[in-house]
Amino acid sequence: MTSLHWFRRDLRLGDNPALMAAADSGAVLPVFVLDPALWSAAGDPRRAYLVRSLRALDGQLDGRLLIRRGRPRTVLPHLVREVEAEAVHVAEDCAPAGRRRDEAVEDALGVPLIRTGSPYAVTPGRVRTGGGEGYKVFTPFRRAWQDHGWHSPAPDHRAALSKLDLVDGGRSDDLPDADPPEGLTLPDAGEEAALDRWAEMLDGPLAHYDTERDRPDLDSTSRLSVPLKWGEIHPRTILADLARRRSIAADTFRGQIAWRDFHADVLFHTPSARDTSLTAVLPDDSWAEGAEEREALAAWTAGRTGFPLVDAGMRQLLAEGWMHNRVRMVVASFLVKDLHVRWQRGAEHFMAWLIDGDVPQNQLNWQWVAGTGRDASPYFRVFNPVRQGQKFDPDGQYVRRWVPELRDIPGKAVHEPWKLPRSAAPDYPEPMLDHGAERAATLEAYQEHRRR
Repeated sequence: MTSLHWFRRDLRLGDNPALMAAADSGAVLPVFVLDPALWSAAGDPRRAYLVRSLRALDGQLDGRLLIRRGRPRTVLPHLVREVEAEAVHVAEDCAPAGRRRDEAVEDALGVPLIRTGSPYAVTPGRVRTGGGEGYKVFTPFRRAWQDHGWHSPAPDHRAALSKLDLVDGGRSDDLPDADPPEGLTLPDAGEEAALDRWAEMLDGPLAHYDTERDRPDLDSTSRLSVPLKWGEIHPRTILADLARRRSIAADTFRGQIAWRDFHADVLFHTPSARDTSLTAVLPDDSWAEGAEEREALAAWTAGRTGFPLVDAGMRQLLAEGWMHNRVRMVVASFLVKDLHVRWQRGAEHFMAWLIDGDVPQNQLNWQWVAGTGRDASPYFRVFNPVRQGQKFDPDGQYVRRWVPELRDIPGKAVHEPWKLPRSAAPDYPEPMLDHGAERAATLEAYQEHRRR
């Protein structure tokens, strides 16, 4: 018996239950379908990274990964008939668009579409309240999530490869040219790179994760958001290793996996969260519009706001396709609550540039900062970009790395360059606004909405 394994967000061999289910049934043709709709919707950084990840996976498979370009509902039925496959195996896609696509493919296949596992520790929709609903608050979700538990990892990549009886599917379609934007450096792609990064985390930074994870000046985060987005590593692999580490730091890291599952669960139950605020917090007339919005977005996206921590984060995004999580919160708060630009505009920019751009994580994290989502930060919490810099980048190393105009300013003075003579940083812009005044305007608009 021959079956297809349709790779999607599981670009790895190890800990891949769907791939093992295919292998258990007989010979396997591994295939990736490059959907033009998804390709055109992705930003250049994600396209470039995806091509590199696919090449890494193809290398693991000794060049046997079949690439087909086209719509899955057309490509896969044709391929099934071509190789006389008796089933198509996939990891379940729980996102609204992915579920619709899979239903259309299933209707067209003529053979079973077998779903095994998902990109999450606990598949969205599985953890429910006593009333059978999705959780709206993270802490009780995490308790129920922990109680539900998850399977042990499937065989690793070496064991998986030894088990696979691979079928030759013929000549692959060429992958598109996909260079990252000029000046952007991509991290190493593929399963082996992801496992190496996780091993490095376990050997060092994990021990201090609970105390250092908010420090963008330190290399204390895993940067696994990228391989998790593409499925180059499964969260279950991470959780299995964390289970052997009994510490506050390991539990803090486990909590980040739980947040990832929580956001996917929220989107599963409330698909509108992709684009629509789940809670209204401000009057419609309080948002920037037209030229005001365009000018605000231009300064923010270019990292030219005059607030060093904000600008450093936005420039890191342009240079790496990634940004430290604490800084993501600061730049998001600045856009929404200082510049009065709707969160959807910021989320769109992030999705255009982030290599780890993932709909449930990106949109729901933006809603968290904006105070509009499930278990969100209250809208009246406004991040002070100066104090955040002084607290989490105390010596200014992160700012000086990404804002070269400020490299000659020592220590934490780099967070308030406007207090120095203009000659100290002549090429750096003055602050584009008064944070105190904009914070007051935000709080007044919030109170006005509550009065209405």
